[in-house]
Amino acid sequence: MFSRAPNPYPGLMITRERRAVPRRYLMCPPEHFAVTYAINPWMTPDQPTDRARALRQWDRLRQVYLDLGHEVQTIAPVPGLPDMVFAANGGTVVGGKVLGARFRHPQRAGEAGAYLDWFAASGFAEVRVPEYVHEGEGDILFAGDTLLAGYGFRSDQGVAAELTHLFGLPVVSLRLTDPRFYHLDTALCVLDADTAMYYPAAFDDAGRAALAARFAELIEVKDEDAEVLGLNAVSDGRHVVLPVQAATLAGQLFQRGFVPVGVDMSELLKGGGGAKCCTLELRS
Repeated sequence: MFSRAPNPYPGLMITRERRAVPRRYLMCPPEHFAVTYAINPWMTPDQPTDRARALRQWDRLRQVYLDLGHEVQTIAPVPGLPDMVFAANGGTVVGGKVLGARFRHPQRAGEAGAYLDWFAASGFAEVRVPEYVHEGEGDILFAGDTLLAGYGFRSDQGVAAELTHLFGLPVVSLRLTDPRFYHLDTALCVLDADTAMYYPAAFDDAGRAALAARFAELIEVKDEDAEVLGLNAVSDGRHVVLPVQAATLAGQLFQRGFVPVGVDMSELLKGGGGAKCCTLELRS
């Protein structure tokens, strides 16, 4: 984990202080995690995976959230659904309302029902099944008064209308152009209502312009940090949980008043996911 000393980055000056907001997260332990098929460029089925190591990394991530004062709920993993650990794809939750998932690939289709059942059993009064393909917070990011919706590889652009109808928020659609960054949460991370970090090369010109118009402060991430899924990160407004391998990005965040908290998600990266993929925020 990155040091929490007053200044672990000598020579960098903090530009402002940030404020953390307590969050509620849903996670799914990787008890059945394996890479048995390839539906994104990160997955190599003939590369061995270590389930025990994945469980240790996942448990460490969960403990980091608890140590930061956040609430973590868990959903029981289902045998035969190795990617269910990537809870962010289970739906989008805003104001206690839920738009469930509809997966692009048949290998993940069974996850949609498992998450819908959990939402229904957990007291969410309004839970809807999407008409369009919608892979939850993998492609939908909450930015205060706006939803950012990625499309091009997994989710359909048409889901924007469903999001607006259910949540009553405007939606900014962003086309993804690099298959390595197949979900929006691999190419963009909302840090607070006015600040985000992103990998410009993952978006077209219109997407880059839309992000520049939406955020007062945009942090551009370098190739080496994007390529370890450094943007697959979780922010509470002050602390940013991100891959420990994204060292340059951690320094950029610290300089802007955020507290980077590094976690090793290298085993789950074999499935194409990191901290954010494993984390679905339950916004009440």
